[in-house]
Amino acid sequence: MGKNLSYKLIENHLIEGTLKPGEEIGIKIDQTLTQDATGTMVMLELEALGLDKVKTELSAQYVDHNLLQTDFKNADDHLFLRSACQRFGIWYSRAGNGVSHPVHMERFGKPGKTLLGSDSHTPAAGSLGMLAIGAGGLEVALAMAGQPFHLRMPKIWGVKLTGKLPNWVSAKDIILEMLRRHTVKGGVGWIIEYYGPGLEHLSAMDRHVIANMGAELGATTTVFPSDQEVRRFLKSQGREKDWKEMKADKDATYDEYEEIDLSKLEPLIALPSAPDNVVPVKKVAGKPIFQAMIGSSANPGYRDFAISAAMVAGKQVNNQVSFDINPTSRQILEKLTLSGYLENLIQAGGRIHQAGCNGCIGMGQAPATGRNSLRTVPRNFPGRSGTKEDSVFLCSPETATASALKGEITDPRTLKIPYPKLKEPTLKKITVDLIAPVSAKKRAELEKGPNIKPIPTFEKLADGISGPVLLKVGNDISTDEIMPAGEKVLPFRSNIPAISKFAFSQIDSTYYDRAMQHQKKGHVVVGGLNYGQGSSREHAALAPRYLGVRAVLAKSYARIHWQNLVNFGILPLIFVDRNDYNKIKQGDVLEIKNIAATIKKGGEFEVYNKTRKETYKASYTLSKRQIDVLLEGGMINYYRKHKHKKSK
Repeated sequence: MGKNLSYKLIENHLIEGTLKPGEEIGIKIDQTLTQDATGTMVMLELEALGLDKVKTELSAQYVDHNLLQTDFKNADDHLFLRSACQRFGIWYSRAGNGVSHPVHMERFGKPGKTLLGSDSHTPAAGSLGMLAIGAGGLEVALAMAGQPFHLRMPKIWGVKLTGKLPNWVSAKDIILEMLRRHTVKGGVGWIIEYYGPGLEHLSAMDRHVIANMGAELGATTTVFPSDQEVRRFLKSQGREKDWKEMKADKDATYDEYEEIDLSKLEPLIALPSAPDNVVPVKKVAGKPIFQAMIGSSANPGYRDFAISAAMVAGKQVNNQVSFDINPTSRQILEKLTLSGYLENLIQAGGRIHQAGCNGCIGMGQAPATGRNSLRTVPRNFPGRSGTKEDSVFLCSPETATASALKGEITDPRTLKIPYPKLKEPTLKKITVDLIAPVSAKKRAELEKGPNIKPIPTFEKLADGISGPVLLKVGNDISTDEIMPAGEKVLPFRSNIPAISKFAFSQIDSTYYDRAMQHQKKGHVVVGGLNYGQGSSREHAALAPRYLGVRAVLAKSYARIHWQNLVNFGILPLIFVDRNDYNKIKQGDVLEIKNIAATIKKGGEFEVYNKTRKETYKASYTLSKRQIDVLLEGGMINYYRKHKHKKSK
């Protein structure tokens, strides 16, 4: 019986455990990726861990999220990150170079390698035949320190692609079709591996679109084979020597099978405010729009901009539409200039922004209240755009551009223009604007501005928790709602006391003041299904812990946030009977006793509602290692203790 590619990649890097689905394994990490919204904490964690130099084959730090310099905070943090890279031996990509995922793909991605990133869209590198996984910053810091990355062995879901995409249908429509079929919870616990004859019609950057948004399915990661198309991409980057063939065996098996006939797909669009709220574009055609945005890590390739530029050649977008163009790397911007497509976009009324994440993360380009915004970004969670009452749709560049021309949501197939034929220009010289790690003799001191504060220290997990339910939330609460992004919040990413003031503010603006009253004694949050979906930002666990959250009781968790809770000493409990969720009201006082004894023997917890005099059963899914981490009060405490033991 043959092996699939995902299994091979894990097997080649296995350090601990066995490849049985559901069991905890530890794998060797070859490369790491950090970005500035999460990387500042990673660098502070490396300092807290006492690391001298990263032990990975390659680690890279990108500045792509916090690009607006409206005061000193972001600029200071850029200097801090640069100094940290020089201190710890990390590649540094400065502001303006572009979004981490496509730039990493251009410069460093290698078939067969593992990549761990403190960004949930790190799986985009699976487009090159890598095993690329998003995680919380602390886990990335530990990987940089040479520790294995631990996860539960996923099941492998094989998706066979057949046929060829019709005109006006592109890679974004493939992943939207997957979300339409399976929802944002459908991939939890799975690696999605694509194979089949349809792949020969998808470029490496097309595959990037699909792998990037596999995160929206909740998947651990997405894997594509490394074939001749990947070889062509690496050759275009002057890195053909890094290519090697990586593919599943001919008789490979999967835990689940699915097939998509690409020829039968049509333009799709995700309605506000969830990536899985997907319908055909034709069903909502005619709705007026205010904004159309091209770019982001979800549609970062040359063709994603060139197709838009070709569509608007000699035309003007509707005068009520803000046509925002977010180049994803300097290289893409250079190619658009060389081909003349940048001129098309400018003359059509495009607003050209610097290469980076920008409006995708609410860093500028926020839409008007209640006005429809069509975006090629990966997420449309409520308020993520920077406008609280936003109305964001997710779609392909073809649909966004057609709609910008008409001023209303438009199926691009209805345009009376031929489907553009594109040819990507070849650059005579590849510009590499990244700063290489310095030698050990030239290690720099960390440059810390006044906004950078030490990581808070936390005590061990108490044997008993008794506190009020300060917040009860519903299903699919995202980390954007737990800890918002945007230009007002993210500049405080290296200052936990300051950023904590924004915790849960999208849901309840009174939470912070109420939490501070219970910070020392502790309190509880109750959640529904898929609690903590979305971004990997560990601030969504660290800030609530700073404010006194000692336990979360939910129906189920998203993978990364669940691990982040453990990493910072918050007990993640699961309702045994989901109907008990309905019995708890915000303000009820919950009591949990004998935590250490219960968690060590593997029994269920009894959660006593002192307000209603009711008892609920709660379970957990933690390995022995995770239990030890939790009882120590988090991963930093655990690492320091065990490092000290080893040093003796």
